[in-house]
Amino acid sequence: MQKNSVPSVSVTYARNGSSSRPNELGMRPMQEKAYERRGEQYLLIKSPPASGKSRALMFIALDKLHNQGLRKAIIVVPEKSIGSSFADEPLTQFGFWADWVVTPKWNLCNAPGEDGGKVSSVQSFLDSDDRVLVCTHATFRFAVDRFGIEAFDDCLIAVDEFHHVSANPDNKLGAHLAAFIARDKVHVVAMTGSYFRGDAEAVLMPEDEAKFEPVTYTYYEQLNGYRYLKKLDIGYYFYSGSYADDIVKVLDPTEKTIVHIPSVNSRESTKDKIKEVEHIIEALGEWQGTDPATGFQLVKTPEGRVLRIADLVDDEAVKRDRVSAALKDPGQKMNRDHVDIIIALGMAKEGFDWIWCEHALTVGYRSSLTEIVQIIGRATRDAEGKTRARFTNLIAEPDASEEAVREAVNDTLKAIAASLLMEQVLTPRFNFTPKARAGGPVEGFDYGAGGYDPDKCNIGFNEVQGQFQIEIKGLAPPKSKEAERIVSQDLNEVITAFVQDKTAIERGMFDVELVPEELTQVRLGKIIRDKYPELDTEDQEAVRQHAIAALNLTQQAKAAITEAGVEGGGSTAFVDGVRRFAMSVTELDIDLIDRINPFAEAYAILSKTMDEASLKQVAAVINARKVQLTPEDARDLAKRALKFKQDRGRLPDLISADPWERLMAEGVAFLTRMKQEQKNG
Repeated sequence: MQKNSVPSVSVTYARNGSSSRPNELGMRPMQEKAYERRGEQYLLIKSPPASGKSRALMFIALDKLHNQGLRKAIIVVPEKSIGSSFADEPLTQFGFWADWVVTPKWNLCNAPGEDGGKVSSVQSFLDSDDRVLVCTHATFRFAVDRFGIEAFDDCLIAVDEFHHVSANPDNKLGAHLAAFIARDKVHVVAMTGSYFRGDAEAVLMPEDEAKFEPVTYTYYEQLNGYRYLKKLDIGYYFYSGSYADDIVKVLDPTEKTIVHIPSVNSRESTKDKIKEVEHIIEALGEWQGTDPATGFQLVKTPEGRVLRIADLVDDEAVKRDRVSAALKDPGQKMNRDHVDIIIALGMAKEGFDWIWCEHALTVGYRSSLTEIVQIIGRATRDAEGKTRARFTNLIAEPDASEEAVREAVNDTLKAIAASLLMEQVLTPRFNFTPKARAGGPVEGFDYGAGGYDPDKCNIGFNEVQGQFQIEIKGLAPPKSKEAERIVSQDLNEVITAFVQDKTAIERGMFDVELVPEELTQVRLGKIIRDKYPELDTEDQEAVRQHAIAALNLTQQAKAAITEAGVEGGGSTAFVDGVRRFAMSVTELDIDLIDRINPFAEAYAILSKTMDEASLKQVAAVINARKVQLTPEDARDLAKRALKFKQDRGRLPDLISADPWERLMAEGVAFLTRMKQEQKNG
């Protein structure tokens, strides 16, 4: 089993308790951070699962209703189960000046609605003297369609799980939001734990997003400030045959676990989800019957322990509703022994709160990176006695048929992309500055034993803020406010687009002739031009340099940790890894960073995880569909060749010993040939 199960991300945190320590108003740090921005008309809260976004919204909404002149607050959630997150809270008991109260009939996630349905209830609420409504995204969309956006003037619209919104015209909620912003008569608070979409579409149009004041609270700040949870492992496990036969190799019955079995439409599914659940239960032990109160399956393990297993896959509504209700029982929330394993298919994802979950075990690649982040969030709650959590993704190894190999390759690359993204979001933030000899040290950063040295590229770290301060020679600083915002707030969104790019990840992992700059400069440059066309060329290049520096420093820190044999990948170990890499080079400069293949470390892990025959199959499939140079790539290379000429006084040479110089020369030659052919044709 060890050969096939390798954590691709292993992060250790300091457990300083700061993220769960309330202030005099009863607010945890993230909530306090958001409340400080309560006067903003458009507020975007980007914060991980379990950081307290629901309560942060309560504080902000109460202030907007009582002190900012708004008449109503409408809380919009993606599904009914999440509505319970906005139930009554006695906030005055913890120091705040008002309690959060929702009249039962106006929580439309629980209430049946009026005779005309829940949409009619929205109209009744708008006409009433009550001030808070909770409803689903769907109910809200239909209400806006029926009553028009004017009906919601002077209201607060709070959208939970904001990543469900898209700038795509076919996304109704996104279109409504754009109309509300254009009319400018409402306040909007948007909340999300994963502000990117698996389909790589923009959540908002750039001109609309620019109106939002962001409040960003990182995974690092959240997890480093926990009291109990210290270590988080994320990895993938390859299996052959039926997953139901191999799942017991990674399903530890002593860990509190949520198992997500695959969709019946996926290739991992046996097409009989009920039998799959039965097989898992049988593999764990001897069935003892069903608990009459909860509907949980009782299974006796070979060691004599009785497991309580919640089956959320069963289609029989009465059974599943009873199990679901038992899991939500508020009286059992703090009871660690209430349930041991939850088996689900489409449930128990975003908004599902089981603080004791130690292992999120998912079969097959899910529909998007967003979904994976949400599933991982089920295991990252802090709970007494819970020191370690992990996420495992079971993926089918490629088989002999070419079509199956292609599908398996896609799933494998998506899993790697997810792990690369999670590495980025779980580690400290990077603040890069150009190397300036007169710059001096930045206050509040620890520069290590040697302190700040004006003759070196310095790396400092602020433990409280969870942030690096790193000098890079030749780094292009952002010039516009939008580019500054992207660099400070949205680098992970840029990296998400890059690691999801099929061409980039395939070539980065399997093309032995790859020149790294093809990815770090040409491919990433194209992605940024497509993603941020409103930026000028200089700012696009600045964003590119900051993004590749963040991605490659994370990868090199991981490599340095592995080489040194240090356990874990975060807290002191990760900081030491970044410093160890920086000390291994003469001077940290952007050219050096551009010459690092960002996917090399991911391949090293894959080669340990997958057997040699399967790995060769994957490589063969990918190398059979190599992408040739495109006119757009050639034009980009030609532009970089002109900069090369400005720096060196000559154009790149086709017979240079430097592969990157040769590639730039090939780009110039490609364009020359293309122009000649057009002239002759």
